[in-house]
This record gives sequence, C-alpha cells and structure tokens, in this order.
Amino acid sequence: MNSAVANVRTIAKRELGGYFASPVAYVFIVIFLLLCGFFTFMLGGFFERREASLVSFFLWHPWLYLFLVPAAGMRLWSEERRLGTMELLLTMPITAWQAIVGKFLASWLFLALALALTFPVVMTVNYLGDADNGVIFCGYIGSLLLAGAYLAVSCLTSAMTRNQVISFIISVVICLFLILAGWPPVTNLLVRWAPEWLVSGVVAFSVIPHFDGFQRGVLDSRDLIFFLSIIGFSLFATGVIIRNLRSGH
Repeated sequence: MNSAVANVRTIAKRELGGYFASPVAYVFIVIFLLLCGFFTFMLGGFFERREASLVSFFLWHPWLYLFLVPAAGMRLWSEERRLGTMELLLTMPITAWQAIVGKFLASWLFLALALALTFPVVMTVNYLGDADNGVIFCGYIGSLLLAGAYLAVSCLTSAMTRNQVISFIISVVICLFLILAGWPPVTNLLVRWAPEWLVSGVVAFSVIPHFDGFQRGVLDSRDLIFFLSIIGFSLFATGVIIRNLRSGH
C-alpha cells in the first residue's frame, strides 16, 4: 500500500513539474483569471445584482471550463505517446492505475491552484456586503468537482490518440454534451417532441442541475456521486485503453 501511494506521488510530482517547466502553466492561469474576472464583472452583472453572492462568478464555470480544462488535460497521455515515452513509463515498476491516478491528481491539483487564485473575488464580495461564505465554499467544491469531471473526460480522450488537437476536440464535444443535456433551451426543445422518459434520461447526464445545487450551497450526496461517477468511469475507461496499449493490442 505504501509503495502504491509512493508511486502515485512520484508520478503526480513528475506531471505537476511538467506543467510549470514551461510557460504554458502560467499562461493558462493568467487566461483563466482574466476570463473569470471578465465573465463575473462584465457579463455576469456582479454589481447590478446588488447582492453579496458569487452567483455571477460560478454561473459561467461550466462554459469557461469547456475549453480551458480540455486544453490543460489534452497532453496527459497524447504527449507521452507522441514522444514515445509511454512505453518507458509503462515498463517502470508501477501499475497502469498508479500512473493514471498520479497524472489525474497532478492535473486536478493544477486546476485547483488556478481556482484558488480567484480568492480576490471572495474578498471583494465580503468587503462589499455580508456574504454567506458557506454557500461560496460549496460553490468552490462544486466547481472543483466539475473541473475534475471535465479533466477525467480529457484524460480518456488523451489516451485514445497521440494527437493533442484531436484529443482536445473530442473532449470539448463530450463536455459540451454534458452541458447541453440539461441546458433549459435544449430541454425545452426536447419536451416538445420527445417522450418524458427520454427527456429525463438525457437530463440525467447533464452537469448543470448537479452543479446548480452546489451554487445554492447544498451539499447533496446525489450531486457528489454524479461527479465522482463521471470521474471514476472516465478513469476506468482510460485504464482499459492503457492496458491494451501496454499489452500491444
């Protein structure tokens, strides 16, 4: 058990160091923070709402992550395959699962760091009014889980191809489906011609209703299970692909 944890930590440290070894990580963080500020204060109507909340901040996260998270995760396995280092990685005394979990945790930690750097927004809303920090904290938890779900999907698509652009496009399409499945304009359109059971089935795959619960400050076990299920299934599918590559199939 200790050796497994040590292996995961080693892979995670290697992957996290790879992010900051180039300017890409810093550019990503700067773009993320600028977009968060723009969507919150310009498009989200932060001041027009006249309430001490971060609704206008979290509202845009499903769309903001749609491109930024796949951009951060597309290199996870595609880069290894392109450089030919995957064979070297898989011949090391580690299991495929340890490599997958290590890479995923490192990228998730990187996204968590970028999200944590938005703390000036929290300070601003607390300065301007009596904010409910419990609701804000729940919103951050939901945002981190949402980013983790998108990242796990990107991890899966990255293992499917050695081309990072293809990995990016596929993951964006899948994540877009996870948004549109519960987006009100889409569900209203489906209600007009599709049976109720089909509409309910499509909505069940959407991240929007589950993320909305966190925005309201509700820590519902069903929402937690939903996001963790996406992460678990995507990483499991990634493991299947990696094992096939490892066995030469």
